[in-house]
Amino acid sequence: MSIDEKLKEYFDEMVVFKDLKKSNFFSALSLPSFLRDWLLKKFEDSQGEFNVEDISAFIKTYIPSKNEWTSIKNRIVYENEHVKFLTKISIDISIKTQEISFSLPDFGLTTRETIIEPNVWENCKNELVNGKDTWGVVELGYKFPDEEKKIPGKIKLISFTNFCPYTVDLEYFKDVRKEFTVQEWLDVILGAIDYNASGYENEDQKRSMITRLLPFVEKRINLIELAPKGTGKSYLFGGVSRFGYLASGVMSRAKLFFDLSRRTKGLVYNYDYVAFDEIQKLAFVNSDEISSTLKGYMEQGTISFGGHEGSADAGIILLGNIMQENMDEYKNMFVNLPTVFKESALLDRFHGFIRGWDIPRMHDDLKISGWALNSEYFCTMLHLLREDASYRAIVDQILEVPERADTRDTEAIKRIATGYLKLLFPHVRSPKDINALEFTKYCLRPATKMRQIIKMQLGILDTEYKGKDVPTLTVRSEYGN
Repeated sequence: MSIDEKLKEYFDEMVVFKDLKKSNFFSALSLPSFLRDWLLKKFEDSQGEFNVEDISAFIKTYIPSKNEWTSIKNRIVYENEHVKFLTKISIDISIKTQEISFSLPDFGLTTRETIIEPNVWENCKNELVNGKDTWGVVELGYKFPDEEKKIPGKIKLISFTNFCPYTVDLEYFKDVRKEFTVQEWLDVILGAIDYNASGYENEDQKRSMITRLLPFVEKRINLIELAPKGTGKSYLFGGVSRFGYLASGVMSRAKLFFDLSRRTKGLVYNYDYVAFDEIQKLAFVNSDEISSTLKGYMEQGTISFGGHEGSADAGIILLGNIMQENMDEYKNMFVNLPTVFKESALLDRFHGFIRGWDIPRMHDDLKISGWALNSEYFCTMLHLLREDASYRAIVDQILEVPERADTRDTEAIKRIATGYLKLLFPHVRSPKDINALEFTKYCLRPATKMRQIIKMQLGILDTEYKGKDVPTLTVRSEYGN
């Protein structure tokens, strides 16, 4: 049975025909991947063909653009209409007043201009309290101002219907993996994130590419990737999963961790990872504050400053471009990083390094053209796998750690190996479910290499680390099948 046949057989409604070579139509719309895939599934025939006019008409009716917001407000505020459309919504609950409000980030509607009345909240709260942003069909109306009580008019939520065009069943996802070989599963993963597996020259390139998914599937994994321009860093970390955040420009401690003045949680509380794009150009507000808070967070997952105490699970990812002459782990590759990340104590808290030059520059043959998993479904499965601690327990059982091994090194290797195990072998339930040679090749060896590069760069920046290798972890003899 071919991979396409297996996908259709085992995943059914979660499979869609993607053809990004000719789907420039979707690129112009700037739709998130899951909406794109859902529309394709809705309008495609059995051969993957669709009518552009039909999709355009549907989008015009139910997925308005930002430019249409003034018209929508006019219908709500002055025409007193109830308007329904598909968008993402974010909820805020006031501790002082108990008032519940919402924002529509894509349209610039803020919590100051909105309200959710108690009876409506009772009907939809279960759908809206589980994350920062939730996609769904909102129905909006208008609450008129009360001049006597000096209460301003607000846009109110009338109803909300969660949008989820697939079945969430993590155990099924795990079990179905048994029907694919490792090589086939690599191709399934690449298709799910919009890449054409046959466009890669070899398996090593494929494995390098999926390394970027480690923070999608493992909590608080901290990575650095330096890569040539055009290898798709920004697209993968910013355009595939709604659970991640791609940051650029200026970053403050308040935005990243906690805003003391507003008493609002920052990015690390609300996303699976925060990826700093074009890290060489990123500006930090008060680098010393950022550095001291990052050290505690990256080590323990805890946040403590200004009377605020908390914990979060987002990974910290640094993404930067690198010139060809600097693609050498035996030289100082971090010379252009912001000063905050050049301190060895902070750098040591990064678990691994991704050699972005092992990932080919984007070209047409790497764009998916065939049957593949719905991107949103796949990313949701990875998000749910973050909560499963059994994989780390398996890694702890499998690996033999030498005496006096550096704790940060062993933790980094185990954490990365656990991420690989979840990505490539989600069906594994015990150490005996995975072949020791496959675990070594696909999980342990790449994890060790990724940590080794961090250690080498530390040695270049700080003589305290010079000449120190990472410990050699091995598979215990009883699992050496």
